[in-house]
Amino acid sequence: MIAALVIAIFLNLASFAAKAESVSVNNDQHVPLNTQIEDLKKALINLNRDLFILEEDLLFPSSTQVAVYLSLDVGVYFQLDAVELVIDDETATHYLYTERQVNALKRGGVQRLYMGNVNQGAHQLTAFFIGIGPENRPYKRAVTLAFEKDDDAQAVELKITDSSAKHQPEFTATVL
Repeated sequence: MIAALVIAIFLNLASFAAKAESVSVNNDQHVPLNTQIEDLKKALINLNRDLFILEEDLLFPSSTQVAVYLSLDVGVYFQLDAVELVIDDETATHYLYTERQVNALKRGGVQRLYMGNVNQGAHQLTAFFIGIGPENRPYKRAVTLAFEKDDDAQAVELKITDSSAKHQPEFTATVL
């Protein structure tokens, strides 16, 4: 399928080149070269978009797609340094955060931490949160979620919040 799109791109390029060579000397029928170049750019942009969508569909079909998002609502009790994501006892991703990224998450940003494929059926997701906790001590906590993957795309939210009642951060994982 991708090869067919690449061939279509080359055929479009060849047709534009042929049109450029066969432009009549007559000013009434003359199409400016700039217009042809702009048309070619637009066609390439559209083909690139279509190719990207096709690639996403091929790599991550909805029947096997799982996406994990991270949101953060903390202030006093936890400073995030890293997250490690394990799905079915295999490390899916490990992410280290800069201060700017943590600040963006604190302002309401949501990060797509992972996007991948899993088979349909029962799965277990474990997220390890590493950072600085209360009293400036190293802090490592985990949250585990068992979920059932069906034939639709699956989304999971990992959330870190402050619990002022417990004076501790809380870590949750929910299926969206």
